[in-house]
Amino acid sequence: MRIEQLQAFLAVADAGNFGQAAKQCGITQSTISRQIQALEGELGLPLFHRTARVKLTVAGEQLLSRAKRICLEWDNATRELAELRDGKQPELCVAAIHSACAHYLPPILQQFCRDYPEVQLRVTALGSDRALKVLRDNLVDVAIVMNNQFLTASPETIVEHLYNEPVQILMAANHPLTQHDRVPWSELVSYPQVVFKDGYGMQRLVQERFEKFGATLNAVMELNTLDAFRGVVRQGNAIALLPQGALVEAQNDPSLAIRSIASTQAIAGGIEDSNLTRQVVLVTTCDRLLIPPIQHFCNLVRQTLQKQQRKEEEYIA
Repeated sequence: MRIEQLQAFLAVADAGNFGQAAKQCGITQSTISRQIQALEGELGLPLFHRTARVKLTVAGEQLLSRAKRICLEWDNATRELAELRDGKQPELCVAAIHSACAHYLPPILQQFCRDYPEVQLRVTALGSDRALKVLRDNLVDVAIVMNNQFLTASPETIVEHLYNEPVQILMAANHPLTQHDRVPWSELVSYPQVVFKDGYGMQRLVQERFEKFGATLNAVMELNTLDAFRGVVRQGNAIALLPQGALVEAQNDPSLAIRSIASTQAIAGGIEDSNLTRQVVLVTTCDRLLIPPIQHFCNLVRQTLQKQQRKEEEYIA
């Protein structure tokens, strides 16, 4: 059964004449006759009495209301999909890591709202693992997260690199580690750590680095907001390993200090690079990039962050 057959059936039922119905549908009378015959053959029952004025049979009467509902649903679906193709979607949903939400996305969100004022923009701050899950569950359109190849390895997924940022140490202003300009791992590992909750890529990154150096991560507290990290760290000797983008507010706080991690460390008689960075990526799916508002948002993210990176490079130079 094809939708064209049901549409032909409704046209004949409405017109009471095959010729007039064919004109309404913009097809030949022979074509509409073949469609009705094929439908009757599939159903195994005649739908019309072929008299001077075509009338519905008992089977035709029973099919009529259902055919109307099916064709109405089809019309609604094709209209909604055409609007989606033309960029007339009601909302765009984004899940992003906290630091991106706080410091990188605001100008992008403002520009998008100016460009697509009719699209409701919804942004949620989530850990990377959770953000990728809601993307897979079709609850959001775009995720901006810490890269995790195990969670983004699927044929339909598009992963675009945005930026790399170093991981640094947040501590109280009077912490013993402030004596170092760059803190060696051998001293860093002896202090209690405040870490992100399970499901955040940063917790996994820090845990893997400690394991790599054969050290035990003494995680005394798990948190999930940057305000909480700053509040806890300034109260004692616990430290937190956080990406540079998460430390913007702390830079101007006199009760806090930020230190980099020493770039090399002697390990088992050799020298091993201990630079710790995280890679932030934009993740969406191939089909979503065909929708104009989503495509435009991804372009804005890419262009804005590229400009920002060039400015930072010029500043450093």
